[in-house]
Amino acid sequence: MAASATKQSLLLLASLLVLIGVTTGSFYDSFDITWGAGRANIFESGQLLTCTLDKISGSGFQSKKEYLFGKIDMKMKLVAGNSAGTVTAYYLSSKGEKWDEIDFEFLGNVTGQPYVLHTNVFTGGKGDREMQFYLWFDPTADFHTYTVLWNPLNIIFLVDGIPIRVFKNNEANGVAYPKNQPMKIYSSLWEADDWATQGGRVKIDWTNAPFSASYKSFNDVDCCSRTSIWDWVTCNANSNSWMWTTLNANQLGQLKWVQDDYMIYNYCTDFKRFPQGLPTECNHN
Repeated sequence: MAASATKQSLLLLASLLVLIGVTTGSFYDSFDITWGAGRANIFESGQLLTCTLDKISGSGFQSKKEYLFGKIDMKMKLVAGNSAGTVTAYYLSSKGEKWDEIDFEFLGNVTGQPYVLHTNVFTGGKGDREMQFYLWFDPTADFHTYTVLWNPLNIIFLVDGIPIRVFKNNEANGVAYPKNQPMKIYSSLWEADDWATQGGRVKIDWTNAPFSASYKSFNDVDCCSRTSIWDWVTCNANSNSWMWTTLNANQLGQLKWVQDDYMIYNYCTDFKRFPQGLPTECNHN
């Protein structure tokens, strides 16, 4: 009973935090639809964006701005029903051979089976830092908030205000950290049935097409950004509220709860994958 009450209190607190102070802009102002030949669209006077996937093509969009640190929120509702073989990707990435990247990827599943939330961090073109989770709710029934808080100290992945993963700045221990390359936000809905669901064993069922994912309530109020590669990155007036944020004691408790109860893969415990020793950052969490 005590554990159940604790979980309920953590979820309630996170829900309240998500509702406080959120401001949203127009998708017309913030994003460009970049591919899909009409399969991605903006509705409701710029307040709703949808991506669809059919047998011919998926679709996607990217931000007009580039970001170098920020607290960025997006509400998403994922593909409902039999979503096996589909991937809804939402991530930040720079360009070039030595790119940096911060990933949320939602791997679809057969009806009644849970989505897998796949996360990764790339620095200088190197990834292999996967952590995967089930969610504690149905991400297809309603919109939920997915947040990246990226500052010079750490990258915090949050779902409905609850931290699920932290990637700390371990430059002092020789681990590269994304701090010099501005990144754009990208999102897409695409077919990946060669690997996405149960290692590729379950293929996409095109009789369920078109598949659709929805987005709303984008918020980048707290960020450092630029709109052109010829501009300097500038930070907003509220930068002190997030620029040096790390997890507090309550959030550390939330993180432990998620990782104890919902994490299904952690590269930092995969000794078979790294027989010569775990990556350096795994020893400095």
